[in-house]
Amino acid sequence: MTMTDPIADMLTRIRNACHAGQRRVDMPVSKLKAEIARLLRDHHYIQDYKILDDGRHGLLRVYLKYHGERPVIRELRRVSRPGLRRYVGVREIPRVKNGLGMAILSTPRGVMSDREARRQRVGGELLALIW
Repeated sequence: MTMTDPIADMLTRIRNACHAGQRRVDMPVSKLKAEIARLLRDHHYIQDYKILDDGRHGLLRVYLKYHGERPVIRELRRVSRPGLRRYVGVREIPRVKNGLGMAILSTPRGVMSDREARRQRVGGELLALIW
């Protein structure tokens, strides 16, 4: 089976692991996934991530974060997908849960959060929403 949307797969794995109450989740690694994991860590949605060498392509291991018994990540939603890309200008970047959540954008200056993109006045592909 070939995967057409590795980002959606990453978000689904994280979502499923959160619902199952697992402490960590593994997935195939890519530069984009590592950047998304870095953003999630820097904004305190996950504890940490590591890139592991499995002798093949490598694995991205994400350590999930919980507040009491509940996962910190309430919802992860893929916005832009291979069949329908969603690009936003700097004025159209959505505010997620009135600023409590975060939008993840892929911009010409790299992968960044909605706040960072607004600060740098740059739009891009709206990859995902998280809260």
